[in-house]
Amino acid sequence: MTPAARVQAAIEILDAVIAAARGNGASADRIIAEWFRTRRFAGSGDRRAVRDLAYGAIRACGEVPVSGRSAMVRMAATDPALAALFDGSRHGPAPLASDEPAASGGIAPAWLEAQLADSGIAGDAAAALLNRAPLDLRVNALKSARDTIALPQPGEALTAPHGLRFAHGTPVEQWDAFKDGRIEVQDAGSQLACEAVAAQPGETVIDLCAGAGGKTLALAAAMGGTGRLIACDTDRSRLSRLTPRAERAGASLIETRLLDPGHEAAALADVAGTADAVLVDAPCSGTGTWRRNPEARWRLDAAGLERLTAVQARLIDIAASLVRTGGRVIFVTCSLLDAEGADQAAAFLARHRGWQAGELDLKAGHQRGAGIRLDPLHDATDGFFIARLETS
Repeated sequence: MTPAARVQAAIEILDAVIAAARGNGASADRIIAEWFRTRRFAGSGDRRAVRDLAYGAIRACGEVPVSGRSAMVRMAATDPALAALFDGSRHGPAPLASDEPAASGGIAPAWLEAQLADSGIAGDAAAALLNRAPLDLRVNALKSARDTIALPQPGEALTAPHGLRFAHGTPVEQWDAFKDGRIEVQDAGSQLACEAVAAQPGETVIDLCAGAGGKTLALAAAMGGTGRLIACDTDRSRLSRLTPRAERAGASLIETRLLDPGHEAAALADVAGTADAVLVDAPCSGTGTWRRNPEARWRLDAAGLERLTAVQARLIDIAASLVRTGGRVIFVTCSLLDAEGADQAAAFLARHRGWQAGELDLKAGHQRGAGIRLDPLHDATDGFFIARLETS
């Protein structure tokens, strides 16, 4: 592909990403993979260049652009070399008009940027949400140790006790240590959220929103393979991916339960009041993950945020019914909005007498209400809110 053809390809991909964001369609990663699947002529250099152009444009636009071209025009406005590729050549984009409008910039759509600012995320802290994330690994303590594991490349030791950091794009999935379950890809902030659970061998622990099980596997390692660990989710497809991952990791204690949305408590009635700990990694806006999924900020609206906060409140209440006296609920969202963090924890404590916020010593983050908040600027992790709620 010529340089101009790469720009036109990025524009076509951006058109699809914008349409998907408006219609709750496929992710940008999936759209890009599908675009190249049907265009075998594109080499690895072409794929990398087009992907970088597309993601660069996504990060540069705050509001949803009217088109992929307007997003790329915004990039070209500050990049003369890119602007020169709008040359009308075969397979390239048409020349720029002197008055051609560019998409607007910013961190996010205006309403969402205001919500972040009200939650204490503005300026450099907000801009850091759109930086490219590194690649973090968790060494699986069931099979190896961070200090002794042999990997093709050395990693940077993280605050998370089993974490190692590598450059974005490091091909870890090709390593033997990944294939045999000695390492898992997991952001340092996510690893610290698992540390907050403080799962112990022999305990009964419930992961109420397990998804594909990244945090479940970390809990299994913390439990040393003993005790009872129940991984739950309402998404059959995501939950089904946990079983082969658990087998690879040597985490044989994990049980899975598929829950019926809106009827989760009934499906867990047999373990009500018995759990030592319940992790609620609740569905959320994902504002803390924009470094990895920058188009996610185009998918959220005020009504969607309200629906998410209602689900979060219901799930924390269900979790509270599952723990024994003296047990703990760890509430986690990968969000930097107070509506999905400090406000949720405060509302829970107001609803439930006999519960209090427990202390967290994660050696990272800062206090936000009844919990701890991690953010990319200050902690070099994805954004998270983590609260430990205890009953006596």
